Amino acid sequence: MRYAQENAFVLHARPWRETSLLLELLTAQHGRIGMLARGVTGPRRQLLRAALQPLQWIRFDAVQRGELAQLASAEAFDAAPRLVGDAAMAAFYLNELTLRLAPRHDPQPDLFAAYARARERLRAADPLAWTLRRYERDLLDALGLGFDFSADSDGVPIDPAARYRLDPEHGLRRVLTDRGAADRNDAPTGRAVLSLAGDEMPAQGDLASLRRAMRRVLEHHVGPRGLTSWQMLGELSRVVASGQSPGN
Repeated sequence: MRYAQENAFVLHARPWRETSLLLELLTAQHGRIGMLARGVTGPRRQLLRAALQPLQWIRFDAVQRGELAQLASAEAFDAAPRLVGDAAMAAFYLNELTLRLAPRHDPQPDLFAAYARARERLRAADPLAWTLRRYERDLLDALGLGFDFSADSDGVPIDPAARYRLDPEHGLRRVLTDRGAADRNDAPTGRAVLSLAGDEMPAQGDLASLRRAMRRVLEHHVGPRGLTSWQMLGELSRVVASGQSPGN
């Protein structure tokens, strides 16, 4: 199979042998593609190597003869967002989550569009938590794993004042008022759920409860190995809580 002038986002790139890269790309028409880019580390290939870094939007030609496609040519479609600190970590998380959940060689036009939107929100320095929650929602929807946010698992319309647990297999389940405080705090309000569905940023407390709820859903789909980005964020949180510098 030949890919000609195909658009893709670079999700991951790592060195292979001395002069090559192993890539993971997200395309609209062919889903996730694993690719080998040979001979891209020499001094005359700096522009090509720069175009093959994570978060970059590229146009490429390649040939698929086995599990990995062979890159023939590539050029940057635009300049990737320049991110540092928390924004860089958020981009790493987006790429890792997409890499783990998006299947190979399965057309994903909706996911490609969602990734493009999230990438531009990172560039524009939109609120990171809200950018991530919207991308998680859109990724699950694109993969057929999303939720009906209009009603709970019993078909009852969402009550803004109630709290709901996001069950990855059964949908939204209303949390009983006599459950423990921890159970209620980890369950977003109906108001938060409706805000996510309507693409309207909720209040800070509701946004935090959505993060915890979406995390449980994603853990179910990612599996017990989890994500490296979750481990890194957990370690950073522990360091900050202890009052140490991140380098200690």
